[in-house]
Amino acid sequence: MKYYFFLDETGDHGLSFIDQHFPLFLLAGCLFEESELRGVEEKIKKLKTDIFKSEAVILHSRDIRKCEGAFQILFDLALKEKFYKELNKIISEAKFTIIGAGVNKVEHIKKYGKGARDPYGISLTFIIERLIFCLDAAGDDATTVDIRIEKRGRKEDEQLLGQYDVVLNKGTYYIESDRVKQRISEFQFASKRENIIGLQIADLCAYPLARHVLSSEEPYVPFEIIKEKIYCNQSGNFDGYGLKIFP
Repeated sequence: MKYYFFLDETGDHGLSFIDQHFPLFLLAGCLFEESELRGVEEKIKKLKTDIFKSEAVILHSRDIRKCEGAFQILFDLALKEKFYKELNKIISEAKFTIIGAGVNKVEHIKKYGKGARDPYGISLTFIIERLIFCLDAAGDDATTVDIRIEKRGRKEDEQLLGQYDVVLNKGTYYIESDRVKQRISEFQFASKRENIIGLQIADLCAYPLARHVLSSEEPYVPFEIIKEKIYCNQSGNFDGYGLKIFP
């Protein structure tokens, strides 16, 4: 059975500057079985055509929240209500699994000082570990997964690919490299302009996860829509399983 795993981020991974209002870097992944992915892609394309009259619009969480770019039309409150209602319905009904991992940069620097490692690399390692656990739980049919992650810049992408290669060839504390190689068939970077819907869904999931981590006591509708999709243990707990925050 073929799976696809799409990764996107929210927050700044750099350690030289910390936004005190958003001190978190978080990487969010969405795992789709191939046939389910194709169905969601068709629904999203139809939504884009209905609302924006074009499939070329890229769903981007920040632009949607601030009604910027193509989403300026959402200042029309009736159209905004229709858009959110239809988008929320698609996301809610779609069958996929969310795995999120992040770093609280304030606590990271406080604990490790100059030895603090790149939050992106840390998050990716946690994500891959939990992805392997999730695929193992799906059974022997879940043999391969293609990973797609959005491009950031040549230097940053090379660093991230280097971290992935370390996990692939050396494994982690919890998983051996052979298990990673058995499950992951591809790791590819993609540009936002390629209009890959799986990456756009990952983008839509990343901010609600981070918002929950930073303000778990405050109700937030987008998180309520996706929280049942977060990978969890047999008791239904996702903290530390499908949502891991370091340190």
